[in-house]
Amino acid sequence: MARVILLNKPFGVLSQFTDRGNADSPRATLSDFIDVPGVYPAGRLDRDSEGLMVLTDDGRLQAQVADPKYKQPKTYWAQVEGVPDEAAIAALRKGVELKDGMTKPAEASVIEPPAIWERDPPIRVRKSVPDSWIELTIREGKNRQVRRMTAAVGYPTLRLIRVRIGIWSLDGLAPGEWRAV
Repeated sequence: MARVILLNKPFGVLSQFTDRGNADSPRATLSDFIDVPGVYPAGRLDRDSEGLMVLTDDGRLQAQVADPKYKQPKTYWAQVEGVPDEAAIAALRKGVELKDGMTKPAEASVIEPPAIWERDPPIRVRKSVPDSWIELTIREGKNRQVRRMTAAVGYPTLRLIRVRIGIWSLDGLAPGEWRAV
């Protein structure tokens, strides 16, 4: 039976077990949080993003989670600069033109600020510009896609948290915590 681990990856942590590119000042990696042999991340999450990562020892499951051809839904909460209007949300739902092509339609809505942990370090705040939260579900995985999508509709992402991948969710996991499922 496949081993599956859910991790709440903290901000600033690389989504890999080693940091090959920075010998002088190593950055935090998955190995700082998980000491389970033989599991590997199913997909990536940028260093400046937080939230759910799935790790497994099953190569087929790893591909089903990570490969866009399986269209595994991934849900994110994005704290954005400004308050998106209906036109921006409609554009996200329709698909957004990025430099590397059109995105597939996403599920998108403005949500109330979620009850979540404080980020360390905190996001930058501008007193003259409000911020708000969007929930976005995508079924593809272009590089930094959610950040590029929100920027393309005029609302740059300040903080990004992945809360769900397919059937798995972040429920109950504090940053740096993991559980086997």
